[in-house]
Amino acid sequence: MRAQTLDVFQVIADPSRRHMMRLLSKDSMTINSLAENFDMSRPAVSKHIKIMYSAGFISIKDIGRERYCTLKQEGFNQLQDFINYFDKFWLGKLKKLETVLDNKSKK
Repeated sequence: MRAQTLDVFQVIADPSRRHMMRLLSKDSMTINSLAENFDMSRPAVSKHIKIMYSAGFISIKDIGRERYCTLKQEGFNQLQDFINYFDKFWLGKLKKLETVLDNKSKK
């Protein structure tokens, strides 16, 4: 049975995962270092990390006995693509409104 993957919005919907991403935006951290910032079990932190990893938001590198998490661009690219689509949509609407208003002011 294949594990269900979450889309990028489901991944960032969880406040704990968003906080983990903010922490990782400052520097790579071990899983244990991340866990110290949360009032949850180590397995719960590991589950959040697995979700972010599966969605392409982080990479995990084994260095000695530690596993380091680092932010990765892939998951954020999907978010940016979605936002860019609606940026173009709204810019198009505003451009049409500007044209209508310009035409009215010329009359």
